[in-house]
Amino acid sequence: MAFAGMRIGLMGGSFDPAHEGHRHCALLAMKRLGLQQVWWLVSPQNPLKPKSAPLAERVASARAMAGSPRIIVTAFEADHGLAFTADTLSFLLRRSGGARFVWVMGADSMARFHRWRRWRTILERMPVAIVPRPGAGARMSAAPAFAAYRGARVEPGRLLKSPTPAWSRLSGPVKPHSSTAIRAHRFSSGASRASQVGS
Repeated sequence: MAFAGMRIGLMGGSFDPAHEGHRHCALLAMKRLGLQQVWWLVSPQNPLKPKSAPLAERVASARAMAGSPRIIVTAFEADHGLAFTADTLSFLLRRSGGARFVWVMGADSMARFHRWRRWRTILERMPVAIVPRPGAGARMSAAPAFAAYRGARVEPGRLLKSPTPAWSRLSGPVKPHSSTAIRAHRFSSGASRASQVGS
């Protein structure tokens, strides 16, 4: 629940599965931006990705990984029929109760942000904090969304006080964890075991 004056980070994603990199992003955002909470918004299905594992499984994965009462895991998008981030943010802003939200995303996501539906609306309505990701710096700098809003960059300490559009790069260690890599490892390990059983 949001209260007037609260500073809340929002992290959307499939969390398929949740991993240490997600937790690192949340903790770094809390530290650099002075957030009271970070909400993990577990999406029903990312339109830009292959079919995800069942929602309940991904929510359980996120709750097991969160490891902090300040990281709130929710699947409310499914309950309200919200499929796109722009709609989710509009929903939350209407019901903010005076809370200040900031969208938290990895630099790898920013590199392909221009493929999101109504991505300009997202940047125009909510401040964005970008967390470093392995090898994503150059790709982000070359991305259309970055080029279009290059002049909207502010220092992290001013991010939640600045009129939108406004975004910041958060400094901190880079975590290599990736849901895609974890799924690929699980698949290869399962295929290897199946091959051994069948041999």
